[in-house]
Order: sequence, then structure tokens, then C-alpha cells
Amino acid sequence: MQLDNTDRQLLNLIQKQIPVSSRPYAVIGAELGIDEAEVIARIKSLKESGIIRRIGGFFDSRKMGYAGTLCAMKVPEARIEEVAGIINGYYQVTHNYIRDHGYNLWFTVLAPSPEQRNQIIEEIKGRTGIGDLMSLPAKRLFKISVKFDVSEVDHADRK
Repeated sequence: MQLDNTDRQLLNLIQKQIPVSSRPYAVIGAELGIDEAEVIARIKSLKESGIIRRIGGFFDSRKMGYAGTLCAMKVPEARIEEVAGIINGYYQVTHNYIRDHGYNLWFTVLAPSPEQRNQIIEEIKGRTGIGDLMSLPAKRLFKISVKFDVSEVDHADRK
């Protein structure tokens, strides 16, 4: 998908903040000089093309009493899809990805309590038969706000 200037401006705007309004896309459209229907159509197209993965809120799970951890497993290559499927079956798993490392399958678990988090991890170990799993809960959080300025990205240069 080729991004035009309006797409780039739209992406920059929605990364910063979705307006709190009964019609947020109309507000965004007014800022971009386009109508609400075009904003919605552009967002739909950007989502369908994979440029936008999701639009949604961020919550501080720790302040809500949840306990999370980053996990790393050593999974035989032949079992990656199977094990990833088991892990993805837990709604408490928020991310799951492969890395080029001895511990090659990494995922995050977020649960209402440390006990439930640990129970999920033990279930995953039992269901997969893989005991080589590291749980790496955060000791201290260094939160950064990442926003990608796409206004000057030239996709024609990508190979």
C-alpha cells in the first residue's frame, strides 16, 4: 500500500490521541480537512493492509491489581506452531513471538493475581510438556511513549 500525505498525517494523529468525542473520526477529519467517512475508510484500509495492527486504549494493569511477566521457552523447532497455538489459547497472553535464541518462544502473561499468573505458567508447561520456561517479571518499569513520525518515511526506498 502506498501512503499519501493524508494517510501519514492520519497515522501521526491517531498515535498521539483519539479525541474523546461521540464522533472522534469527525474531529480527526476536521483537523485533516476531510470528512468522517473518509477517515473511517482510510483507517479501514490501513488496518486491512496491516499498517495498523490495532486501535485501542492502554491501561496500567499494575494499578488495576494485575500481575504480569515476560516468559521465555525453549521449544523444539518442529513444535513451534503447536506450542504457540496452546499458548495463544490463553486470553491472559498478550504477546507471543519467536526469537532467534536458545529460548526461542517468548510471551507475556497478565493475570488478576501473581497466583493466577503462576498457575497459567504451570498449566502451559504441563500442556506443552516443556519445562524449560523462564518467567521474567519486571523489577522496575521504564515506560516510554513510542510514536512513529511517518510524515517523512519514503516507502519507495524499501527493498
